[in-house]
Amino acid sequence: MSGIIIQGFLISGLYALVAVGFTMIFSVGRVLNLAYGVYIMLGGYAYYSLSQVLELSKIISLLGAIVVGILFGIITYFGIVKRLLNNPIAVEISTLILAVVMQSVIILIYSPAPRAIWPIISGISRVHDVTISWNIFFAMITSWVVLAALLIFVRKTQLGRAILAVSMDPKGALLSGIDPERINILTWALSGALGALAGVFFATYTQLDPTMWVSPLITAVAVVIIGGIGSIMGSLVAAHIVGFMETITTTVIAPELRGVFTLLLIIIILVVLPKGLFGKEEA
Repeated sequence: MSGIIIQGFLISGLYALVAVGFTMIFSVGRVLNLAYGVYIMLGGYAYYSLSQVLELSKIISLLGAIVVGILFGIITYFGIVKRLLNNPIAVEISTLILAVVMQSVIILIYSPAPRAIWPIISGISRVHDVTISWNIFFAMITSWVVLAALLIFVRKTQLGRAILAVSMDPKGALLSGIDPERINILTWALSGALGALAGVFFATYTQLDPTMWVSPLITAVAVVIIGGIGSIMGSLVAAHIVGFMETITTTVIAPELRGVFTLLLIIIILVVLPKGLFGKEEA
């Protein structure tokens, strides 16, 4: 039981980091960014290139990966989303196509073969007879520090409250003097940063792979549906639900069924609570 609790918390921190970046875009921009998984993939490959190819320090490589995520988030907004804001379906299709194209670009540059990536922090420890990697523990702690800082920023700063205002009522925010364009750019940049950071952690936790954007994207969609589309707090809670469900499935039932019970939970939520556990309205 202690092993399930510990592992559940470890993986839930990463899922929360992934989900919050994804749900911020919907909350502010009212679109589903299906290229979000690309930020995760680019973050992993950027960290690999900086740390193991160019042999820069791990801290610089981590910061560099985050910058790559920010830049690609802004490029996604100006290159695709801004032109299609009045057509959410077109945004979803275009961002999904972008994700597939970027996967091909990564394959062209790095080859389709999976790559091992060095952990940010080496070593393992044992807690209640459970072996814990210091790398994944660092990832969990960093994820929660970043998420806590983000929540404080959103709730306590003027710019953060502007993000909340736009997410609640874009027209009302505009009338009160808030520039929605500026908020959109900031939100896409934050989403790119969170995705890239999660990508570094996922890459050091598992491995680099050109298809590594798919699984986190599915997880992000699952989490935001369960928690309530557009609800940041809902995403945090749902991330733990999904994290513990997958931990129980892989350790107690069968690893092959990982994700199956999460998908079943999505169906139940859509039938019983269409707005999710936290009931955020869908655009």
